[in-house]
Amino acid sequence: MRRLSLLLLLVLLLGLVVPVQADEASALPSAGQPAPAFRLQDQNGKWHTPADHQGHWVVLYFYPKDFTPGCTTEVCTFRDDIAKLRKAGAEVLGVSLDDVKSHAEFAAKYHVPFPLLSDADGSTAQAYGVLASKVGFKYARRTTFLIDPQGKVAKVYQDVDPEKNSAQVLADLTSLKASS
Repeated sequence: MRRLSLLLLLVLLLGLVVPVQADEASALPSAGQPAPAFRLQDQNGKWHTPADHQGHWVVLYFYPKDFTPGCTTEVCTFRDDIAKLRKAGAEVLGVSLDDVKSHAEFAAKYHVPFPLLSDADGSTAQAYGVLASKVGFKYARRTTFLIDPQGKVAKVYQDVDPEKNSAQVLADLTSLKASS
């Protein structure tokens, strides 16, 4: 029993010091490039593709895991700013590798008024260059893409602060719309 406890402790410690590895070298799409295609299901079972959102600004934000502290902060911040984001002409889509059931529970608990998309196989996270793994667990790195109404990436936010990301996106959206 003691050996098992020591082994578990070692695994946990390794998880804290082993660097996060990006899965298969997919590059982040940069500003001006077309946003990669996807077909993902939301917490209500509805399928979403980029074509469904054509003609609108889209805030596509990737996050690691439902119900974790940073991800809960981020989803609640986008939730609290949703009226401002919609008024600015943007639709918000959250994406993680969690399944539809987890998203449904997460959205219900925190009253999320926008789609949370399930990328259970990680293919969309990989296409966007945000698929990572740590100690054998795959997840999406916290990254946000602002996509213009023509379906091109307008701005990329890497390693975002979950409390500030929504405000950053809103400020940049306002600025980008004013300059176009």
